[in-house]
Amino acid sequence: MKSAQEDAYLAFVAARGKALYRSAYVLAAGDTHLAEDLVQETLGKVYVHWKKVARADNPAAYAQTVLVRTFLSLRRRRSAGERPVGTMPDTAASGPDTALRLTLLDALGQLPPRDRAVLLLRYWEDRSIEETAGMLRLSSSAVRSQGTRALGRVRALLGDSLSDLVPH
Repeated sequence: MKSAQEDAYLAFVAARGKALYRSAYVLAAGDTHLAEDLVQETLGKVYVHWKKVARADNPAAYAQTVLVRTFLSLRRRRSAGERPVGTMPDTAASGPDTALRLTLLDALGQLPPRDRAVLLLRYWEDRSIEETAGMLRLSSSAVRSQGTRALGRVRALLGDSLSDLVPH
């Protein structure tokens, strides 16, 4: 890479790195280590194709698509040796919504990866149905039905406990 291209890439990483990490954190259902790995792998892929990415209309959306596809392909691999555990080893930041955040992340962690990806893109990233469909290589109707089913699963997992966590 030329120096100007390296500078542009580094500026992109500085501007979008935190947003990619937040998305990866949600996809990884609160697993900070997996989120960091996803972001690192995503940024590596973006770096390799930086000439193409830099010419894209929306490099941030390109990187977000790479992140989601990286997550989904990682979850499809049968050779992944890590096993989920019942408790999170890291402590959460204190604040008024800590219990709610942990409850939601736990519920998201129980969903299949593609359901998690649909919910992240549609509701966390506030993407349109068409954008989500394009990023996940699904039809718009598949995104709508999968999103509806995923929300139903989250509601079933949360049950009545969510009302106890939301301040009145």
